[in-house]
Amino acid sequence: MNGSFRQSMAWLHTWSGLLVGWVLLAMFLTGTATYFRPEITRWMEPETGMPADYRTAAAGAAAYLSRVAPDAKSWSITLPDERQATARVFWQPQPQPGEEDRPRRRGRNRDTQATLDAASGEVVKPRDTRGGEFFYRFHFQMHYMPVLFGRWVAGFCAMFMLVAIVSGVITHKRIFKDFFTFRPTKAAQRSWLDAHNLTAVLALPFHAMITYTGLVTLMAMYMPWGVLANYKTEDAYFKALFPRAEEVERSGVPTPLAPLPKVLDEASRVWGGGRPWIVSVRNPGDSTATIEVTRHSGDKLSYRGGSLTFDALGKLLSASPQPGPANVANGAMYGLHMGRFSEPVLRWIYFLCSLAGCAMVATGLVLWTVKRRQQLPDPGRPHFGFRLVERLNIGTIAGVPAGMAAMLWANRLLPVGMAERSAWEVHSMFILWGGMILYACLRPAKKAWVETLGAAAVLVAALPVVSAITTPSRNLAANALHGDWAMVAFDLTLVALGGVLAFCGWKAARYKPAVKPKRKAAPALAKEAA
Repeated sequence: MNGSFRQSMAWLHTWSGLLVGWVLLAMFLTGTATYFRPEITRWMEPETGMPADYRTAAAGAAAYLSRVAPDAKSWSITLPDERQATARVFWQPQPQPGEEDRPRRRGRNRDTQATLDAASGEVVKPRDTRGGEFFYRFHFQMHYMPVLFGRWVAGFCAMFMLVAIVSGVITHKRIFKDFFTFRPTKAAQRSWLDAHNLTAVLALPFHAMITYTGLVTLMAMYMPWGVLANYKTEDAYFKALFPRAEEVERSGVPTPLAPLPKVLDEASRVWGGGRPWIVSVRNPGDSTATIEVTRHSGDKLSYRGGSLTFDALGKLLSASPQPGPANVANGAMYGLHMGRFSEPVLRWIYFLCSLAGCAMVATGLVLWTVKRRQQLPDPGRPHFGFRLVERLNIGTIAGVPAGMAAMLWANRLLPVGMAERSAWEVHSMFILWGGMILYACLRPAKKAWVETLGAAAVLVAALPVVSAITTPSRNLAANALHGDWAMVAFDLTLVALGGVLAFCGWKAARYKPAVKPKRKAAPALAKEAA
């Protein structure tokens, strides 16, 4: 970092972006998909139906639980919203004698949960899949590694991203002029620099917001000293952050539970039109029963909407305490990052800005090789480090979207009853991504760019066709006929993204590297030669 301050920032910008650029691109792409996580899950569960009103889903869920677990210790119902077609129900059986003192196992038993159709309340058994949840989890905790370690890796890369954003703003003197500058017909380095600047400046506030809020959401893990200084244990901290009412033993007096739709309507009225999301019932069917209704995390900017508690007859007992300023700020940061509060138009803006972030990272990686190729003693025979970066660029820029598409292909092609089916869907993504990197190492750079981008384009754009062949009930025409416009938009978006990848492959095929002009001999040397 020699020279002026701006030159030092340029050096920092270059290397902070390159060293973790491949992981950042994977995080950005999977994070971009997360804005349509419910739609991806619906597409990957074609056995499910259409979204339905939460009142209908609540009534169906209560009827089901009353049949299968009338004397359970507790019920939990996750209601659908306008983007989901199923309700998830869980119940905790009454402990058997001697089980009260045993430590409770984490997780839920498959025998005490079910997925219900939101409209009919009937049990549906969708194929075993991680759905959009995998992309969400991967983008901040990686895969094939311990969860906490993966979150540290994601935080490390996000910090590098934040450094790259700040140093990039300092480096570019004409940052606002670059917003209106794109010269695709100029020399390769100039064109790639313009593309990098344009995608960076176009959504600069979004890039800064999404990176900073991503770090803040996990700040208790990255910077735990404030918690440790004020609480003896982490459990004490989380109990203070999310207080829970004490458990009450059953009285043994049978009492019918108030109709859940009526309770939910009352909760919505108290919240001024807010939507209920999670319903937790303790001691169902008993006079001591309580119904806790948690507000939908997408109702407000802050994802912590609070909860209301009702008795067995539907009378409001209490509301969760108002969060403090720090809690509100943290909830708002999380809400900004996740974008759950956004309506369709704003959600698409989130999606497009995040795609611009993907393009920013990808063009930055390519710019590194384009700029340095002309500085090599022999551009036709670059050194190992240059070849490594170039091949990782090809294998990741084309390989990650191809791998994500491969996961969707596997969802349609793997046998529905296959053991560990969801795991192999995920494996397919990394197998193809790794295969793309290996293929790029075995082919000349230009051919590798064209072939990998072409393969990625076909894999993405052909998904609606594969879906129509393998699941006739979930194709473009059927979705349009049933008014399922979310799935129509999903298929059309896949075709559009495939077209973008095809365009990139076409541009790579037409690319001709600039040739250094031969330097003219100096006049004195020319006379001597004569």
